[in-house]
Amino acid sequence: MTASSTANTPPVLSLHQGSLPLLISIPHLGTQIPADIAATMTPAAQRTDDCDWHLDRLYAFAKRMGASILSPTYARYVIDLNRPPDGANLYPGQDTTGLLPVDTFDKEPLYREGHLPTDAEVARRRDAYWKPYHDALAGELAALKAKHGKVLLWEAHSIRSHVPRFFEGRLPDFNFGTSNGASAVAGLGEELAAVVERHGGYSAVANGRFKGGYITRQYGQPSQGVHAVQLELSQITYMEEQMPYAYDETLAVKVEPLLEELVATALERINAV
Repeated sequence: MTASSTANTPPVLSLHQGSLPLLISIPHLGTQIPADIAATMTPAAQRTDDCDWHLDRLYAFAKRMGASILSPTYARYVIDLNRPPDGANLYPGQDTTGLLPVDTFDKEPLYREGHLPTDAEVARRRDAYWKPYHDALAGELAALKAKHGKVLLWEAHSIRSHVPRFFEGRLPDFNFGTSNGASAVAGLGEELAAVVERHGGYSAVANGRFKGGYITRQYGQPSQGVHAVQLELSQITYMEEQMPYAYDETLAVKVEPLLEELVATALERINAV
């Protein structure tokens, strides 16, 4: 299933519908930038450095196991699907990028001088790109909940292991966020971190620097049968962190089974509630 498109433009999202009470959302997977927007942007924007690279490939197991999978076509530089529609900072007092990012994680400008998006442009992109993704997300969660009585929303993200703007030093390999326990059954984030620690070879933390973005916080309603977990995976575990951002099969083949175990563990846990 894809959102509507014309002959000249690709669909804004792709939704694969599965059989389990499980939705994998990958809101920062997209790399495309529409030509009219790209014309206002700097060369840095064209690199889409801050994409969550290759997560569709890394999570290929999820389709086999029966998950629904939702992903966008367009890059987070067009609009960030994991930010509130009003652009509010999810981490007050900390430096973050916004609903329409104006710079990269390394603070390179994304727009040419005099071409920052206007309020009208923000509203246009919100309607054209943000709203369809969230309509699809809410719709699939409602359908899965109606069918199964409960549902797990797994927010799949990744980021470079070193981004001084957001955190000091090297980020742990697996960063689970459950909005400090509010978005999922109690203790789930910590249980998943413990699975990683028992596995060995990787570091893990629950509700550390990344507690879950807008999607996790907005849709995770465990009392209503919707449990949301965000995993911010350090890209050093499965790919090259510099251009051309290549997938590293030698690394990925080691992390893929652990990812599958984590998703299965979370699904088993919410099914037991």
